[in-house]
Amino acid sequence: MSFPEDRLVLTPDDIDLARSPLAGQIDAETYVLGAFNPGMARLANGNLLLMVRVAEALRQPIFDGKVHAIRWDSQQGYVLDGWPLEHCDTADPRKFELRDYGWKVMALTSLSWLLPVEVTPDGLEVVAIHYDRILAPAGSWQCYGIEDARISQVGDKYLMTTCSVSPERHSTTLYSSANALDWTFEGIVLDHQNKDMLIFEGLIAGEYWAQTRPLGALFFAYPPGSPWHAGPSINLATSPDARHWQPHIQPGIRPHAGTPATARIGGGTPPILTEIAGQRGWLTLWHGVEPKEIVGIYRTYWSLLDPDEPWKVLATSHAPLLEANPELTRPLEDQMYVRDVVFSTGLADAGDHFIVANGEADLACRITHVPKDVFVPS
Repeated sequence: MSFPEDRLVLTPDDIDLARSPLAGQIDAETYVLGAFNPGMARLANGNLLLMVRVAEALRQPIFDGKVHAIRWDSQQGYVLDGWPLEHCDTADPRKFELRDYGWKVMALTSLSWLLPVEVTPDGLEVVAIHYDRILAPAGSWQCYGIEDARISQVGDKYLMTTCSVSPERHSTTLYSSANALDWTFEGIVLDHQNKDMLIFEGLIAGEYWAQTRPLGALFFAYPPGSPWHAGPSINLATSPDARHWQPHIQPGIRPHAGTPATARIGGGTPPILTEIAGQRGWLTLWHGVEPKEIVGIYRTYWSLLDPDEPWKVLATSHAPLLEANPELTRPLEDQMYVRDVVFSTGLADAGDHFIVANGEADLACRITHVPKDVFVPS
């Protein structure tokens, strides 16, 4: 499917690593593995703000018989850790697995920090890159980086969830702001390996709602003939204050048994209240993953949730809304390390269309204008 506006607006070449929080901190050359998966918000001046995940990686991670990772330390700043190469599986370019445990343990080939990038109201041109407002690791709970911001505006406050990565926990952390540029850390709000937390852009019966996606190594089977497929699903949670969350008892969006392309799913864009195909509800874009090789094929799908009972799906489509676009990344061919990946992370209403912010190929920021008449239930 083609769209009237669909382009990359920020690539690794646009990032000035001389202004990185790692600059001058470690005795090794780094590069931008990816500048992608941007959270998005509308600023008071009408421009859009993209909170971009910058994955900064070692140019040569393997030396002296070891594979190395970058880690933030409260005493030393950024340091390098090395593991003997013969004990590591380095097949995935994004991470390496340590073999000498009785369970899955891995380290990352990059450390991520968040860069605010201001773009025009249509999202298509960069206005300013706010290096003075970078969010970088600030505690042991995110010593391996801060990833994948999602921004929701609820009333006059902006709420941003992020994934904070460390050996202590793989947690969801919350930041708040009055202007989407200056952020206050509010703490850990979801613990171990609960990714893709998306706060609804509005209250329901006076409560905050959010989509969550708990991970795990074990999932129980649905009964034979069930329309659902066992695996990660998009759950729901409620909160009186956006900081203390209780899982909702009703299931949210679950993977369909008959759709291999959504064998694994997770949240994409924070739900917004709008009208689709004559129905009013919470529109949310989410990702479905079709198993293929190491990473899989990531596509974007959509669902419209009941405005008062958001565990009920009013409309959806089994056909993908967005897929990876190789034409966009062709000029960056020498920087590609994964393919077949689009990951939608922000959604803004623009009248007759939506502006969708995406990560493309874990490499760059992609903005797509999606006409509203494209959302046809099936």
